[in-house]
Amino acid sequence: MSHTFHIPVLGLSFSIDTPVKVARYGISSVISIVDDELIERMREFYLKQVNKVYAAIKKTEDDHRAKRITAYLDLVSDLVDEQFETLKNLPFLPGTDLSKYFDLLPDTSASKILYLQMLDEKNEDQKLSYQEHLRTLITKGSIDVNLMSKVDRINYDKNGNSFGDQFSDALAALRGFAKSKLNSSLVLSAGMNPRLYSYLEEFPDFFPSGDESALKKVILKVSDFRSASIQAKFLAKKGIWIHEFRIESGLNCGGHAFATEGLLLGPILEEFKQKRAELVQELSEIYSKALNAKGISGLKIPATRITVQGGIGTFLEDDFLQKYYNLDGTGWGSPFLLVPEATNVDADTLQLLAGAGKEDFYISGASPLGIPFNNFRKSTAETQRLERIAKGKPGSPCTKKFLVSNTEFTAIPICTASREYQNLKLKELKSRMISEEKYQQEYNLITEKTCLCQGLATAVYIKNDILKSRENNAVAICPGPNTGYFSKIYSLENMVKNIYGKLNLLEGVERPHVFVNELSLYVSYLKKDIEMNIKTLTDKKVKQLIRFKEQLLIGVDYYATLVPELKKNSTAFNDRFINDLEQIKQLVNRINFPAPLLPK
Repeated sequence: MSHTFHIPVLGLSFSIDTPVKVARYGISSVISIVDDELIERMREFYLKQVNKVYAAIKKTEDDHRAKRITAYLDLVSDLVDEQFETLKNLPFLPGTDLSKYFDLLPDTSASKILYLQMLDEKNEDQKLSYQEHLRTLITKGSIDVNLMSKVDRINYDKNGNSFGDQFSDALAALRGFAKSKLNSSLVLSAGMNPRLYSYLEEFPDFFPSGDESALKKVILKVSDFRSASIQAKFLAKKGIWIHEFRIESGLNCGGHAFATEGLLLGPILEEFKQKRAELVQELSEIYSKALNAKGISGLKIPATRITVQGGIGTFLEDDFLQKYYNLDGTGWGSPFLLVPEATNVDADTLQLLAGAGKEDFYISGASPLGIPFNNFRKSTAETQRLERIAKGKPGSPCTKKFLVSNTEFTAIPICTASREYQNLKLKELKSRMISEEKYQQEYNLITEKTCLCQGLATAVYIKNDILKSRENNAVAICPGPNTGYFSKIYSLENMVKNIYGKLNLLEGVERPHVFVNELSLYVSYLKKDIEMNIKTLTDKKVKQLIRFKEQLLIGVDYYATLVPELKKNSTAFNDRFINDLEQIKQLVNRINFPAPLLPK
């Protein structure tokens, strides 16, 4: 791979065409394939950009969702291929994309070293020889796709009859990727969906053929070792190999936040480090047995990469994580929202992000999925949500219906962010005999839900001037808390230089270490969990909270043992890390639970 980092999926639209922007430079990135309406709009946009005929794939067509996804991914593949061929044939002159490709590479890259030698070469014949060889070393970044496994709506005809499992949202999206021409990876996130995972077996591209490895690979995005092991074994039994475990911080990330039971990133990475060889060996045996049963034998077991993402902000953090935990790379997500060359954020939201402080980024209950969601207080979607409440009209019109899940009041699921659901739920709330304090608490929980289907797509429409006249122009955005430390709009070159230590975008910024930042988020999460449940605590809940607290203290002690290694990694290491840990440890120790509810 050209680079040691990738750009993870960013919302629905923020990385929807990131490969078109960065893949030619060897940078891998991830497209969301949840929203086929957004995908179809982007296909139309790009075809018009290159003066090609656009033929709409209408919702009335059979299997329209899968067809739209396939068509868009094929288009992105074609566009990147064209860009890449153009780049390879450019002269080695300052300012060309070819020179930019090599300038962006890390200095440790063999290709970069050769490139620098070429620049210094005085003999013209030798210089040309270097250049021809360098052209053969160029590689594209991977065009990967992300699928939230459990966003898997069952679809119905106009009479309320199900179209069947094969046409559920997740399975149709998988089919769209499987039928595309991409030779890349499917990133499965948000937990295991057995129906979806089993469906992978239907597509030959996920299996090796002859001496060739699988054309399409599987990456698991996970937040702990146990979950990774369970999911990987399930897939290995079906002959599906996990080519990468993409470990993401439970809370110090963008988008949905899948909090662990107090397990922190450092101890999780340590477990992967210690058990990596054992896990790969175990998976190899299961995988080989499954392939043999399918008549496939004698193949070399593919390598398995392990990467980490969530809250990384400096080269020193990136370097330490890769070296100490023997990782194969890192993911840098939210900071790239401030890089217009790489992602889609409309101009107004971009300015709001750049001017925001860390207090403007918070973990909310905004997601209709009922999963903690990283939110931005200054977003226009949040402003609109509050205005609707003030007008006595909470909730959003529900047009896309990707996140429908609730059957509390209706036979067919509806979305908890919808005006329909919130009206019904608030009517029920009014009928209950509860205190004013309890009423307001529950009212806030109900109306905190916001429409993500529309909001997370709007930015790209505004940026590309394709927002339709009657469409909602409120932008929802879901940056990780780390974004609060980046206070400018950056070029792609400068962000990459920051990752590789050639520039420090956070110079002079008061920012705790990535491990401390995540730890602080978990302490806040625990305190809020106690606060939300204080009047209804059961013995079971108290035991869970106590285990959570114990895991945090175990994490603090683990981080204290890392201090010598952190000092080795950086001569600039100071005692702030140690002081932060001690303060947090005292804070956690002061967290107590009501004595009458403690387990006996």
